[in-house]
Amino acid sequence: MHIMGLHIIDVSLIVIYFVVIIWIGKRLHERMHNTEDYFLAGRKMGKVYQFFLNFGASTDASQAAALSREIYRQGIAGMWIQYLVLFLTPFYWFTSMLFRRARLTTLGDLFTERFESKTLGGSYAVFTIVMALIGSAVGYMVAAKTLMALTPKPASEYTVEERLSVEQFNEYRTLQQFFTEGNLAEEDHERFETLKSLDNQGELRSFISYVEPVYFYFLYGSLVCIYVVLGGFAAAAVTDVLQGILMIFFSCLLIPFGLAAVGGFKGLHAAVPEHMFWLFGTETLSEYAWYTIAAMALANLVAIVAGAANMQVSGSAVNESTARFGVIGGMMFKRFMMILWAMAGLIAIGLYAGQLHDPDLIWGYMTRQLLGPGFIGIMMIGVLAANMSSLDAQSVSLSALFVKQVYMPWRSDKSERHYIGIGRIVIVATIFGGIGMALYISNLLELFKYFISMPAIFGAPIWLAFTWRRLSRRAVSIQIAISFIIIAIIPNVFQSWMTTRAHEPFLKQTVERQIMVATKALGTDVEKGLAEHVGQRIEKSRVMPSYPIFFDKIARENSDDPNSRLIGYGRFNAELWVVSFFGVDFTDFTKAQLVTVRFLFAALFPFVLLFALSYFTKPVSKETLDFFFAKVHTPVQATPEDDTRVVAENAKNMARFDGRKLFPTTHWEFHKPSRMDYLGFFGTWGLVGLVILILWIIVRIGG
Repeated sequence: MHIMGLHIIDVSLIVIYFVVIIWIGKRLHERMHNTEDYFLAGRKMGKVYQFFLNFGASTDASQAAALSREIYRQGIAGMWIQYLVLFLTPFYWFTSMLFRRARLTTLGDLFTERFESKTLGGSYAVFTIVMALIGSAVGYMVAAKTLMALTPKPASEYTVEERLSVEQFNEYRTLQQFFTEGNLAEEDHERFETLKSLDNQGELRSFISYVEPVYFYFLYGSLVCIYVVLGGFAAAAVTDVLQGILMIFFSCLLIPFGLAAVGGFKGLHAAVPEHMFWLFGTETLSEYAWYTIAAMALANLVAIVAGAANMQVSGSAVNESTARFGVIGGMMFKRFMMILWAMAGLIAIGLYAGQLHDPDLIWGYMTRQLLGPGFIGIMMIGVLAANMSSLDAQSVSLSALFVKQVYMPWRSDKSERHYIGIGRIVIVATIFGGIGMALYISNLLELFKYFISMPAIFGAPIWLAFTWRRLSRRAVSIQIAISFIIIAIIPNVFQSWMTTRAHEPFLKQTVERQIMVATKALGTDVEKGLAEHVGQRIEKSRVMPSYPIFFDKIARENSDDPNSRLIGYGRFNAELWVVSFFGVDFTDFTKAQLVTVRFLFAALFPFVLLFALSYFTKPVSKETLDFFFAKVHTPVQATPEDDTRVVAENAKNMARFDGRKLFPTTHWEFHKPSRMDYLGFFGTWGLVGLVILILWIIVRIGG
């Protein structure tokens, strides 16, 4: 028996999972007495909960989908869209300590206290809530697209429009293959361009699903709301243990079935081009050259401290050592899981290259093709659990931000129970607000690249807030405004106005080029007579198409008229536009170089503004700075009473810290690293090296 293409066993497993989750939320509901219980779980989280909370809060199925979809498009080098966070992991050893020692509830509290500004705290809260709505949209999209791929309509039930869309997709896929190989016939060029425009506009489909995303979004969002509203942050932490275990299963499930279908590692190498096994793509064949990865990692390093849940996840720990163990343990375990996601992407290339109109569907498509009843239900639960483990912690963090930075300054005379009630309303609003974003945005990759650059707007002042006394409130305010205009407002406004979308200078593209690639022959090359056996070294011609510089895509306004004007689609890259004012000509750049410039700008521009503006503006009062940095430099004490007393004593005598400073006569507040700092930081780098070594070994098995 099937329900919309899903076996009754799979449907039953999904229903049982949600019943258990809601029961947990109901049990924890009775323990919520004040805002610290609700938003920080009473600051009582031990190492086990911290491990799974960090693993769950930082891991969701959208990351697996984004990573596998990029590998499906680009080969193993596409993994860096997600895997660049590997190089950031050692820095969490310090950020988790700083967030726990700050002894605050939200990052909005940091801006309010450090800069004596409720306006900055409220601005961060509003910005983060909007960004988080986009983030929750990603989770909805992955779950919906996975379910869509699991519930395809039979061709006999297609409408006329649906049948035409699928047929045109198959035609486009064939012509695209000829174009890439340099064999597209002259008479087919016009048809190819027409179909390409239709594809860029999202009109082509490789299959049609029973599932309408909007109905799924509202049902799924409602179920998440119930257990989070009931149990708050404690419910997020407890359920993350269960969800973390489920995520391990869903990460592992596809690999053995996929390898069996493709013929093992040897069959994988016979089916996938050699350059798609290169960890660091080349300038010409990949969007992820080594310098692109470095630029994206730098932008992400600036941005990581601006995550809404950072202060709460670390702040809920008993002490800073527990917070450090939780964040490094949870994050590194996620990095090992990502190796399995990468393998799934490679297997997808070998089995289904070019078969999907939307690479975001690849995870669900593989599930339907490779797994049977029961296993499909487990996979779907794993995907839902992975999204929920991020959505629950995030929604509570946003609720705390709103209550602390927006509502309490306005209504400061209310009871703890009243604030918890407002927090619950905000949780519902943010969870359902993400649904609106999911309906507006359709491309996961576009969202992930957006996420890397946007939080850097607030990430730069957060880094300097913890390390540089000279940073001023006015400098932060001006920097946030200018950066927000360039990175957020202009891209969204320009991609909406037809005037800018059709503006000829904004429609510039890089130069199309034809290259020869030395590679190992595949099975298809042997069939075409290009090689005598699989693995033989041969040279193949590849046409590298031109890429839009300022827009993500360019297509004809009327896809049926090859003479209609060109229109820009997708995000407008304002960062490149600003750099072009300095005389930089991007037409000879590769796609990898364009992406590199974008992320270097996002990473460095906010710091340039902050340093320049802070030297011409006044910092906050010495009393405020002394109290803040006394907390930062004081380890968390055994009891709340001792903690309050020791921090107050240190704030009155900051000179006692002078001997520990690396730069004692400057405004910098870097302390000399302790033995534990060295062990944690460099030990984590050792784990980073181990992950890369394992990945390097895996992609060479059978090659």
